[in-house]
Amino acid sequence: MSIRTRRAHRHASTHAVGFGVAGFFGFLALLTLALFMSLGGVVSNWLQDLPDYTSAKAYLVSEPTTVYASDGSVIAEYYIQNRRSVDSSEISDYALKAIVDTEDVRFYQHHGVDPQGILRAVAVQLGGGSEGASTITQQLVRNTVLSDEQFDMTLKRKVREAYIAIQMEKMFTKKQILNMYLNTIYFGHSAYGIEAASITYFNKHAKDLTLAEAATLCGLPQSPSVYDPFQNPTAAKKRRNIVLERMYAAGDITRKQCDAAKKEELVTNEGTMEDSEGKYPYFTDYVKTLLLKDFDQDTVMQGGLKVYTTIDPTVQAAAQDSVRKNLDSIGNDQLQAALVAIDPSTGYIKAMIGGRDYESNKFNLATQAERQPGSSFKTYTLCAALNAGMNPQIYINCNSPLQASPTWKVNNFGHTSYGTITLAKAFALSSNTGFVQVIQAVGADKVSQMATDMGVDVDIPAYDSITLGTIGIPVIQMAEGYSTIASGGYHRDAVAITKIEDRNGNVVYKHKDKPKQVFSTAVADAAIDVMKGVTQAGGTASVISQTLKVDQPVAGKTGTTENARDLWYCGITPQLSVAVWCGYTTEGTVMVHGASGHPYNTTVPIYVDFINSALSGVARAEFPKADGTATYKSNSSWKFTATKYVSEKTDQYRSYTNEQTNTNSNGYTDTTTTTNSPQNYGTNTTGTTTTTQETGAGAGAEGTGGTDAAAGGEAGDGTR
Repeated sequence: MSIRTRRAHRHASTHAVGFGVAGFFGFLALLTLALFMSLGGVVSNWLQDLPDYTSAKAYLVSEPTTVYASDGSVIAEYYIQNRRSVDSSEISDYALKAIVDTEDVRFYQHHGVDPQGILRAVAVQLGGGSEGASTITQQLVRNTVLSDEQFDMTLKRKVREAYIAIQMEKMFTKKQILNMYLNTIYFGHSAYGIEAASITYFNKHAKDLTLAEAATLCGLPQSPSVYDPFQNPTAAKKRRNIVLERMYAAGDITRKQCDAAKKEELVTNEGTMEDSEGKYPYFTDYVKTLLLKDFDQDTVMQGGLKVYTTIDPTVQAAAQDSVRKNLDSIGNDQLQAALVAIDPSTGYIKAMIGGRDYESNKFNLATQAERQPGSSFKTYTLCAALNAGMNPQIYINCNSPLQASPTWKVNNFGHTSYGTITLAKAFALSSNTGFVQVIQAVGADKVSQMATDMGVDVDIPAYDSITLGTIGIPVIQMAEGYSTIASGGYHRDAVAITKIEDRNGNVVYKHKDKPKQVFSTAVADAAIDVMKGVTQAGGTASVISQTLKVDQPVAGKTGTTENARDLWYCGITPQLSVAVWCGYTTEGTVMVHGASGHPYNTTVPIYVDFINSALSGVARAEFPKADGTATYKSNSSWKFTATKYVSEKTDQYRSYTNEQTNTNSNGYTDTTTTTNSPQNYGTNTTGTTTTTQETGAGAGAEGTGGTDAAAGGEAGDGTR
């Protein structure tokens, strides 16, 4: 091939390569142009029918969330009531700077949308962190002008939001936008806007906020419930200090100012602001708390939700009347009461009382307080024992005291010795020495797990002392736990909300019944039979038998803790599982008519009055019945600390005779002679029993330490 020919080939080849590269990039250019033209058409279509964003009033628009009772009546509305709009001149300069440095540090550099912020947020999220990219302007648009679209997690909504944010920046100054934002955002405790927040938390106007106070408030919008200065001061202070460091990093305060403010104690001074309490404030506050777990604050407070709840106005009225009447009759203004009633067949909360007066004490004693349940916890030990195969007719030495471990001595209330009696009788008499032996035989881990499976959410350590009710449990969880028995062994979570709709009527949540079987209905039957013993003998039972008017089967358990600080009655009928607590907000000995209180003159009357009213005229129902009976292990398979088993063939126990006379501080006297002999094959024969009235207030656990860690020393309980 000649040189000219080779050159011609090379020239042609070079041109071919050049044409191919040019064609490829030309194709990409044309494709990109086509995509942009197509996307431009899509975006143009997305930007049709935008709401009015030209008026400043558009950025204060909100729609209340409406809460309904089970009968469809409105019981509350959550809305922006506590908002007082102020001009930027009426806002502390510290607050103006803190909110920018915390929420949108490039607020004064971008034009509504911050590309750098988006890249930074992507980088943080790729690194496993979490950071938002929305500017203050975008947040304002999303929570006001585009509030109808707040549930739309779509690119369309993002484009519309960004577009309006950019247009806003053309129409309003940065100062105006920041002012609208500070008058709109939610700070918790129903306070919308910086002025309402200043009064709510510090009882002062926004213009008077100090650096530390402004930093505290400007740290709240991210999560008002988590950083609540009233409920979570430690978290609020930590968040405040983060805001101060961001202000220093932005150059808005000096290191000296930052360090001095960080050293300040977080001191709140709650101001008076109205709230949309509704008819049943403790319950509607609880519903709001549940909503805030799944929705942001702005959605709950101005999203126009429709929330359908389980509360029954008739049952709720019965609960309110019973609590008020009985507390008034006692005449102790400091005495509080809490009550929760649950339908065992659904888990629906039908009534909730969180205290005697919401105006004077907004702390919900039914859901937020964790108080020791005393002997009412023995029900969980009973269920664990029955489920493990322990016969309720097995005999246990219930004398007092009991050396439960080398370092832990347990007493019955008043050091009463009950002799060797059945497990069922030990439950009715609330024998501490008997039930400590039961939990030791069954295993504390099984009792703890049983309580959890039945509905107790607080941590229950696997100590033997838990059977005496030494761990605080909210009233609502006790009602939920007992409902598992009333339903035939099926646990259902306590339910307050059945359905939620958005402002357009679309269902965004609907409750589905998902019961979980914890134990057989046969075990539930056996537990109910034992629990009925509490209502059939003794002083507590006399209150129920003499005052209960409805024709319904009733079972339950009382509970009294050390020095009568917490008084309980947890009772069940086929229709309602009810937990009632009485005590003081700050723990102390409950006094009733000059003497230590007891369930029989506090919680039991409240329960009976409530049931009489709530179930008045309701046809008798029965607890779920099992096809068969529970299966039990041989009595000899159970080893009790202080109970000597003699013969598996005859189920005999050692002979024991005890005579005990007790007179407590209230003047009530018990004299009991008990004989138990092998000839009776384990049966218990009572000679003479004289009971003037039921023993008085009981005691929980005294002393700490020992092998059980949670409680040691002596323990007792006066409930029966």
